[in-house]
Amino acid sequence: MEQKLRITAQNFPQLSYLKTGSGPVVILLHGFPESGDLWRDVWPSLSNQFTVIVPDLPGSGESSFQGETVSIEQLAGSVKLIADNEGVREAIIAGHSMGGYVALAFAELYGHMLRGLALVHSTAAADTDEKKDTRKKSIELINKGGKEAFIRQMIPALFSTAFKDNKEALDREIVKGLKLEAKSMVAFYNAMINRPERIATLNGAAYPVQWIFGKEDSVIPPSKVMQQSTLADVNFISIYPGSAHMSMLECPEKLADDLAEFGRYCYKLTQ
Repeated sequence: MEQKLRITAQNFPQLSYLKTGSGPVVILLHGFPESGDLWRDVWPSLSNQFTVIVPDLPGSGESSFQGETVSIEQLAGSVKLIADNEGVREAIIAGHSMGGYVALAFAELYGHMLRGLALVHSTAAADTDEKKDTRKKSIELINKGGKEAFIRQMIPALFSTAFKDNKEALDREIVKGLKLEAKSMVAFYNAMINRPERIATLNGAAYPVQWIFGKEDSVIPPSKVMQQSTLADVNFISIYPGSAHMSMLECPEKLADDLAEFGRYCYKLTQ
């Protein structure tokens, strides 16, 4: 049974998350400019074997933060608050893109809680100077009232060539993206600009690390990240030929199967 739950905490007037399934815990963190709903095609099958927790990161969906700014570390802290509220002592955390940055910050801050870390179209590297400049230009556009133009340009670039032919699905993601407040967009981009490199977090990690790459991903190309996938002692690596940056929508069954396989390994479960 799916439950939508909410808690209130210092600096976070509301933290909203979905909980479903039973068994060992898997926490799914969405990227930008999405909400927890991004994982809607993945959590049903995962919940057959795991307790799945899917937060709306503060500033997204039904979750909020106080003030005008939020850091990647604070977002990781919000995930810890949700885990504590559920009495979770250990979990696998899977983070998509920006959610991967949050998952890595969680690993750095609360590594003792991790049974596994899954980075889905994400990287432990910091932004390059070029990427920072691009984000700053986007912030300028958003602050000048160009939120809609930004979203309508950004969203299609996240998907594979084949998926772009699915106009209905693409339009649905654009509509969802437009629900994100301009304040949150700016806060998230500044958080990503200011995040540190966390490659050292992966070196000799005490937990297995899973990597999901999209062969057509132009946002985080596999060639730029592949070297990181050898740093932990145990690595799971999957490359999806027909996917770009959004495998949870482009090939959700495959992603769900791979996350489940990783989860069974981390928790030493038999299928």
